[in-house]
Amino acid sequence: MSTKKTALLTAELVMPTAEHGAAVHKLIAECPPLDTNSMYCNLLQSSHFADTAVAAIVDEQLIGFISGYRIPQRPNTLFVWQVAVGEQARGQGLAQRMLKAILMRESSHDINHIETTITANNRASWALFESLARQLDTNISSSVMFERQQHFADQHDTEMLVRIGPFNPITL
Repeated sequence: MSTKKTALLTAELVMPTAEHGAAVHKLIAECPPLDTNSMYCNLLQSSHFADTAVAAIVDEQLIGFISGYRIPQRPNTLFVWQVAVGEQARGQGLAQRMLKAILMRESSHDINHIETTITANNRASWALFESLARQLDTNISSSVMFERQQHFADQHDTEMLVRIGPFNPITL
């Protein structure tokens, strides 16, 4: 069996801890076009926001990570901040498996929408969230959230807000 398939099949999906923070920082740096955050931010994602994040581990190595949080004004909505999958595990459905792992947690029983932002040219992310919407048998919509000139001072591509839902995660 190829290393790629072995990585997916044997990946343990766990709630991250602060000890994963440095590895998360390194993984995200290796996953363009993702924006890197400070290592401190990754430590917070792995500790304060662990309940809405997931780490994929193979042989004690981080091969995937999703960070997210509940939107304070709409706590039934999971905002997915970043999805990072190491090169050795890409194209095998790991990102979708990680998203479902978050949704299937006891603590996520009331989440019925997902939001994220995606740039127009990030085909992998569009495919992931379009596929998830199909699997959840629900709607997907998009609109501009952060515009290149108005919000990013022309230094970053426009980020489209993608909204999936409503859905019932219990049916996963």
